[in-house]
Amino acid sequence: MAKKRKFTTDVVEILHRRFYAARPRRTAELEEARANDDVARQITALRTKAGLTQKQLGRLVGTTASVICRLEDADYEGHSLAMLRRIAIALKRRVEVRFVPLRKSA
Repeated sequence: MAKKRKFTTDVVEILHRRFYAARPRRTAELEEARANDDVARQITALRTKAGLTQKQLGRLVGTTASVICRLEDADYEGHSLAMLRRIAIALKRRVEVRFVPLRKSA
């Protein structure tokens, strides 16, 4: 007998059930997008907190404003550890890499 789902009005839960539940490839793509978004937001927040423009950070890192702009784009998938380290050094930070358990599907 099929397990009956609990009724919900939570839109996030409804979207998850409709588009991600029992679809591991889609779930993996969502996790990757979340990671890219997180990196982009962190770079933007650190640059802004330091009071730097993209052009200024680019100069400190040895690249251009357009590269910094790309790195701050949530859709960008090419973050390299080497570039993140260069940005961290310019902003007087260090990069930490953590491996955490995957989220359980609802």
